[in-house]
Amino acid sequence: MHQSVLLNEAIGSLELKQGDIVLDATLGGGGHALKILEKILPGGRLIGIDADSETLERAKETLKNFKESVTFIHGNFRDLDELLPRANIKKLDAALFDLGVSSYQLDDGLRGFSIRHNARLDMRMNKDTKRTAYDVINYFKEKDLSDIIKTYGEERFHNRVARYIVEERSRKPIETTHELASVVRRAVGFRYRKSRIDPATRTFQAIRIVVNDELAALEDGLKKAVSWLGPEARISAISFHSLEDRIVKNLFKSYAQLGVLKIITKKPVTPLHEEAKSNPRSRSAKLRTAERI
Repeated sequence: MHQSVLLNEAIGSLELKQGDIVLDATLGGGGHALKILEKILPGGRLIGIDADSETLERAKETLKNFKESVTFIHGNFRDLDELLPRANIKKLDAALFDLGVSSYQLDDGLRGFSIRHNARLDMRMNKDTKRTAYDVINYFKEKDLSDIIKTYGEERFHNRVARYIVEERSRKPIETTHELASVVRRAVGFRYRKSRIDPATRTFQAIRIVVNDELAALEDGLKKAVSWLGPEARISAISFHSLEDRIVKNLFKSYAQLGVLKIITKKPVTPLHEEAKSNPRSRSAKLRTAERI
């Protein structure tokens, strides 16, 4: 069951009212969307975007009772300047970005996002894109793999992991999630004995980010969303790792210095103890909010 992270905090941060036009840039399971619709109806409209067509169809079912008030769009939020005009939107009263991988994607054993499920290396959020995790792991040069794992996985032993991957694929292609996880564990496993996370977690994160070009897409999407906000409209973003949070923080800060945004959250909002305990995936979540001047 998908649990929307920081649900009440995120919706409260947007200060929604009836009649608002709101962007949910990462529709996911539709949990945030349901709460948004409670606030903006009657008269409001929700624009729900998701790069994953399967997730979008699931959200349509969740929101079927509100379909007259929702515009569903299959696409990447980095293309907002193209997607919003198609929906005949002139401005936004609020925008929400809930980043990272959804519970549905992690729990789908065929998608290749999770270490727990043995699946072909895929990790594409949008199945229409060509590059998969298999391509990255088996065809990228060792130096490029090392740089990726260092930059996007913040993995201390990136050189060792990249070397082990290249050595393994020289014998046979690395085809599945369990094969990749095994290689990474052999490379650095003993160094993580005192850690709660699987030694392969950072490498999986790095590969997923590259496959989906997540960080560049995030920066593009946030910038375009800000340009669509009306006066006093708010934008909130929930991030799940330091790289995402750094982009959100720095972009909000730069717009504040330009007099475009006012920062609402001086420090990020994090889950209460009860939520972190009931939903372990929420533990790293950080919510930041800014308001259009």
